[in-house]
Amino acid sequence: MRKIKIVTDSALDMTSEELQKKGITMVPLTVLVDGETYLDSVEISPEEFLVKMANSKEIPKTSQPPVGRFLEVFDELGADGSQILSIHMTGGMSGTYQSAKQAAEMSSSDVTVVDSRYISKALSYQVLEAARMAEAGHTVEEITARLDKVREETKLYIMVDTLENLIKGGRIGRAKGFIGSLLNIKPIANLDIGALSPVTKVRSHAKGIKFFVEQLGGELKGKELVHFSIVHAGSNSAAFSEKLKEEIIKMTGFKDVEIGVTAPIISAHAGPGAVGIMYQAKNA
Repeated sequence: MRKIKIVTDSALDMTSEELQKKGITMVPLTVLVDGETYLDSVEISPEEFLVKMANSKEIPKTSQPPVGRFLEVFDELGADGSQILSIHMTGGMSGTYQSAKQAAEMSSSDVTVVDSRYISKALSYQVLEAARMAEAGHTVEEITARLDKVREETKLYIMVDTLENLIKGGRIGRAKGFIGSLLNIKPIANLDIGALSPVTKVRSHAKGIKFFVEQLGGELKGKELVHFSIVHAGSNSAAFSEKLKEEIIKMTGFKDVEIGVTAPIISAHAGPGAVGIMYQAKNA
């Protein structure tokens, strides 16, 4: 049986150690901050990026990996006859998926490219499941069918402190309805359709906690959590994340709630103080 190798991009919020351990190849996007260009999460850490972004006069810019870089990776990984499954951040927010698709068509390797429709840890749920199934000897077809199910079981919310980064980065999508009187208002959107859709606005972190406890309490009724993750872009969102973690554990009894600082590629667009809340839950 041919081996299946998993490829992804740097929007999945996993460390290089975690990726290495699972045998996953990550192709990084690029961030430009303060006149300097860095390979996302490779040449600059999430924490270093937040400091640079805070001190930069301009909103950071990002770019997808070039087609040529994906082509090199695909040709190299498939040289031994392995099949490649390349799973990427939502095509609704980045050209990364399209870059990988173009490279797959040019590659001499057998490459299947999947749009996860998600970012951050919600992307990692699909990547980790694919790696687990590949290791267990499943076929590419079996894995992609399972990823459809994982996608259905996944939900992602984002609460931002400022819309400046999203507006200037052109990633606001259907969340344009948020623009208006935003003084002290924290917009909340979800990523259910592969692009941001407005959900509500809250006036404080305390009201944000209240909203998520009520919203998730309803959504998770009769469900069993597989993953629950909170990622943030520094500022006072770290304290919010810890408080929300406590509330989620109290409400669900699910203790494996992970918290982390999100990748530069996400912080650059979500802006300082943003928080991502995501989970995968199956029917109990």
